[in-house]
Amino acid sequence: MVVFITGISSGFGLATAKLLSEEGHIVYGTVRREVEPLPKVHYFQLDVRDHDAVKQAVDEIIEKEGRIDVLVNNAGMGIGGPLEFATEEEIRLQMDTNFLGLVHCVYAVLPQMRKQGSGKIIALSSIGGLMGLPFQGFYSASKFAIEGYCEALRMETRSLGIKVVVVRPGDFSTGFTGSRLKVANEAALKAYPQYRNAIQKVEHDEKGGLKPEVLARKISHIINKRNPRNGYVVASLEQKLSVLLKRILPAKWFARILGSYYRLS
Repeated sequence: MVVFITGISSGFGLATAKLLSEEGHIVYGTVRREVEPLPKVHYFQLDVRDHDAVKQAVDEIIEKEGRIDVLVNNAGMGIGGPLEFATEEEIRLQMDTNFLGLVHCVYAVLPQMRKQGSGKIIALSSIGGLMGLPFQGFYSASKFAIEGYCEALRMETRSLGIKVVVVRPGDFSTGFTGSRLKVANEAALKAYPQYRNAIQKVEHDEKGGLKPEVLARKISHIINKRNPRNGYVVASLEQKLSVLLKRILPAKWFARILGSYYRLS
């Protein structure tokens, strides 16, 4: 299959590109900087926020391969801090990268997928797209946007032979932790003293989380499965339980549990 993956310089994207190329798929991926290339993987240096650059890359793939079978929208970033102290620039960076980046990729691949009558769009959301995470509010907002967008897209494209799958990782040990932008000014720390404890808990959980190869294997499974589910939660048993509790508990009860977990009181 011809697979287009965004954000393959590290973490999920790198592990997925490596696995899929080893399995014999034709893999194209995007990076924002120079990296040590993987064997048999084709690279585009671009930012998914650039609509024209994404379209040009997809057009090149189609011109060379004649089709595009799978989009894995992985590129993303995170901002941590009190919502009150996020700047307009930070908010736009968060939403433009995580959400509009997906939209740009879908716009680019959909015409070809419609033409060939088949295709899979795999979007990486997060369990933070199912519940608002304290001090990661705009990150959660970007992932909630992905959830709603993909739900609508799935219904619109079902009759066209296109599958839309959302993958929701929990805590993983990747470079995402170190690259997270964090509000660290004294005013924010003074106004929200619980922020320091919460972000320390987040980073502790991420560093002890699953390896990115676990998620890469799940994506391979989705690609090779004829009728994948609409969504998958890839996380520890504890985090899968939290997703279940979010569905079944009254909102106030769940908020207390989540607040206690992140040491907000």
